[in-house]
Amino acid sequence: MTHPHKPTRHKKDTVWRQPDGKPVSCVEKIKVLNQNLAEIRQLAQDALEDAILMGCDEHQIRKVLEDLVSELTNPYKKG
Repeated sequence: MTHPHKPTRHKKDTVWRQPDGKPVSCVEKIKVLNQNLAEIRQLAQDALEDAILMGCDEHQIRKVLEDLVSELTNPYKKG
């Protein structure tokens, strides 16, 4: 369910960091990362709203979404 409202944003924009802690400086990379985050946020918002409208427990859907994120794997992990 897509809504015309603006996606919510964090209190401040995310500073994307490299593994060594230095900020990512490439404007195009930052743009892609921010677009990805906005899309994920909107999909998660839509899923939350749909679940609530269908009578599901809000806390359960939030937990399911948290679990989904924590189960993501890094295919580029070394070692």
